[in-house]
Amino acid sequence: MRQDQDIFAPDFKETPYWWEAAPRPRREPAPVPPRTDVAVVGSGYTGLSAALHLARGGRQVTIFEAGEPGQGASSRNAGYVGRTLKHGLGSLIESLGAERAVGFYREARFAYEHVREAIEREKIDCHLVRCGRFMAAASPAQYESMARDMETKRKYLGEESEMVPAGETRRELGTPSFQGGALIPDMSSIHPGLFQLGMLARAEEAGASILAHTPVTGIRREAAGFMVETPRGRTVAREVVLATNGYGGRESPYLRRRVIPFHGYMVATGELPPGTVERLIPGSRTCHDYRHNLFYFRRAPDGNRILLGGRSGNPTRDLKGKARRLHKALGEIFPELRTAKLSHVWTGQCAATFDQWPHIGEQDGIHYAGGYCFAGVPMGTWFGYKIARRILGAQEGRTAFDDLPFETRPYYWGWPWFRPLAVAQLDWKDRRGH
Repeated sequence: MRQDQDIFAPDFKETPYWWEAAPRPRREPAPVPPRTDVAVVGSGYTGLSAALHLARGGRQVTIFEAGEPGQGASSRNAGYVGRTLKHGLGSLIESLGAERAVGFYREARFAYEHVREAIEREKIDCHLVRCGRFMAAASPAQYESMARDMETKRKYLGEESEMVPAGETRRELGTPSFQGGALIPDMSSIHPGLFQLGMLARAEEAGASILAHTPVTGIRREAAGFMVETPRGRTVAREVVLATNGYGGRESPYLRRRVIPFHGYMVATGELPPGTVERLIPGSRTCHDYRHNLFYFRRAPDGNRILLGGRSGNPTRDLKGKARRLHKALGEIFPELRTAKLSHVWTGQCAATFDQWPHIGEQDGIHYAGGYCFAGVPMGTWFGYKIARRILGAQEGRTAFDDLPFETRPYYWGWPWFRPLAVAQLDWKDRRGH
């Protein structure tokens, strides 16, 4: 009990910090319509982006949400907006050739620019800031690896970056914990909860309707399109968009065998003494280390507290226990925060894939996107837009990711029994300095 009193603020909550400024909207369950042009399953970035552009294209759009609108990862993530992929550009060039490798990274840039343009065009007040990103190296070997990666991106993509040597790290982070790092000056941050609410408002203004507390339990082909089944009734849809990412289930056995859900965790400090945040993260960057199972940290939009995420992987019923582990990591990264109190801890379900690529496609006539591998803000929003363009018959619906085979594994049916082993392997690599 004494430890709880030392670590947790009196108003500590096991809900996202983001929900303070962006509480989840409450919607009374509306009647399920007998027919709709497009049924969109999921009200996160992908589903709302698709719904917005489809509704503006003249389609009747019905969004099905299992809980409150946007209660999943879209209102729980760190709010990083970048153009990175899990596959390094150098390794892709070696395996796929320069043209195709560059094509994937150019698509990631299109996704990044699309999010910024959408926020500005739609006038969504979600604290969009071009703050830059700092990737912190724990060792000289990591620093050299980053330098090679940044040089490859400069050569093939024209992307600007700066290597910050160990002796100058404190200009980016007020901590002795790292040995320099790489600064990418034009990456951005948002308040993810406010972005989701803004997209929801624009989609509804365009004419899309949302059915809260209406989980989709099955989809089957019919002569007129697809029968979409829910506990509250059925609807016939000409088109279906699956946009559930890590929250999918019985509605799509195909995706369930290919998307690997995992839990991300974050904490927020309480309000810190004046000058503390500016001293610890002086450039307001979004930051992360270079671990395999990485930690990521940033200023909160209010500028008075720090948010940290990490320890991703396995689910837990003990969020306070996870908060203690993240508090320890926070103190190791920023020794000045060893006595800081936590105001929030939360979790959300992300999604990976076996090949570590985000995927977009069509299976048996059903459109889908997901498996974003920590790039859900840009890629999810972009893929939703692309699906809408495809349904509307526009040529610009294609992406560089269209021809990727969507892999699964024997004996995988949606429950990632191998997840603890995978997390343990990542942690082992981090301890070994790989």
